[in-house]
Amino acid sequence: MRVALDVSAVPPRLAGAGRYVAELARRLPSREVATTLVTRRDDTLRWHDWSPGSSIASVVPNARGSRLLYEAWLLGAGATAGSVDVWHAPHYTMPRRRTRPTVVTIHDLTFFTNPEWHERAKAPFFRRAIAYAARHADVLVSVSEYTARQLDSLVPHHAPVVVAPLGVDLERFALDDSSDSELLRAHQLPEDVPYLFFLGTIEPRKGLDVLLTAFDELAAQNPLLELWIAGQSGWGVSLESLMDQCRHASRIRWLDFVDDELLPALLRHSRAVVYPSRGEGFGLPVLEAMACGATVVTSSDTVMSEVADGTALLAPPGDPTQLGATIQVALNLGEHDRAQRARNARRRAEHFTWDSSVAQHLKAYEMAIQS
Repeated sequence: MRVALDVSAVPPRLAGAGRYVAELARRLPSREVATTLVTRRDDTLRWHDWSPGSSIASVVPNARGSRLLYEAWLLGAGATAGSVDVWHAPHYTMPRRRTRPTVVTIHDLTFFTNPEWHERAKAPFFRRAIAYAARHADVLVSVSEYTARQLDSLVPHHAPVVVAPLGVDLERFALDDSSDSELLRAHQLPEDVPYLFFLGTIEPRKGLDVLLTAFDELAAQNPLLELWIAGQSGWGVSLESLMDQCRHASRIRWLDFVDDELLPALLRHSRAVVYPSRGEGFGLPVLEAMACGATVVTSSDTVMSEVADGTALLAPPGDPTQLGATIQVALNLGEHDRAQRARNARRRAEHFTWDSSVAQHLKAYEMAIQS
């Protein structure tokens, strides 16, 4: 099978959807798939290094606007598309002119349900893109059952859907904490401070405003407790402005984007990983925390609660009082309960692997070719 995977929208720092595309790119060649990675013209070196078994087609313009126009009208009918059996567009959009069966990944439907969580220009654009892909793609990939249900409800009469949940690297995100202290010291982080840990892009839907309000109350009751925030700046939320409103801002550390080596240690060593997002398509930080055996606090009635399946503590999204109370429950857990929760979370995380996700993608590709 010959597959073209469009990686041109993947930013240099991998998170969420970017991590998904990168893991797919790295693993497809090992499944006897002749893989062509379609990249931006200035973005070839990292893909050669990341997926040495793939061919590289560096044909996409660098600027975002030009990239989207090129994808819509030229990319799907070009020489690269003509050399493969199936085209995979992994981020909602797809070529309008195409010569090959096409698979499109739908991550979430928040552009429909909560457009205020996105930059103003993006919501209408991606609503149109998703509606077009739903009607014209040969197969859709959904990253969760939760998103697949929303797709049925919000975009009826769509192409066949294959659910391919995201995965986690179970060797990197593991229970073994023997090197955590050394890693923390190497990054000049204290190893003896109890902290809550948040991981995610700084943007409105992640619920950081709720978390900081909850932390302000918790900090008054827990004089040693800190909040550590890891994630790159996004849009619409100024972390500095939120911190300016906190009475205990001196006990909040923004770590910015953290490297792959340090992240598992930060998850394991925390008193709780708190991910109070208002809504996601999957919520990969929750799965990574579970694989590390961390105590997780996340939002009820969301895809994250489905992924956790009883192994996380839940609070209603957007409610700082309830979030604070739930975090306090996590802080009060005894060592026996924490250890039992760690084992349960790890067992649940082991249901989600990148290899199983790739297998579902291969199913989607075969369905598209046969359609």
